[in-house]
Amino acid sequence: MATNLYVGNLSPNTTEAQVLDLFKQAGNVVSCKLIMDKITSTSKGFAFVEVGSEAEAAKAMADCNGKELDGRALKVNEAKPRVERPIKR
Repeated sequence: MATNLYVGNLSPNTTEAQVLDLFKQAGNVVSCKLIMDKITSTSKGFAFVEVGSEAEAAKAMADCNGKELDGRALKVNEAKPRVERPIKR
C-alpha cells in the first residue's frame, strides 16, 4: 500500500523534478506534487511524495529528513489525512 509523505521547508526555487529525483534515490516513487500558490504561481514551500510501501516510506524519511536541498534542510514525515474544510465566502 502506498504511503504519502509531507516534504516541508522547500526553497521557492526548488522544482518538482528536484524533489522527485531526491526521493527516487530512496525507493519507488508513485507520485510527487509540489504545492503552488494559485495566485502567484510560486511554490508554497512544501510537497507531497507518495512512495510504494511503508518500508520505502521509512527509508525515505530516514534518508531525506534533514537533507539539504537548494540550501534548506528538508522536513520529511508521514502526511496527515486531508481534512475537508468549509468554503469561506
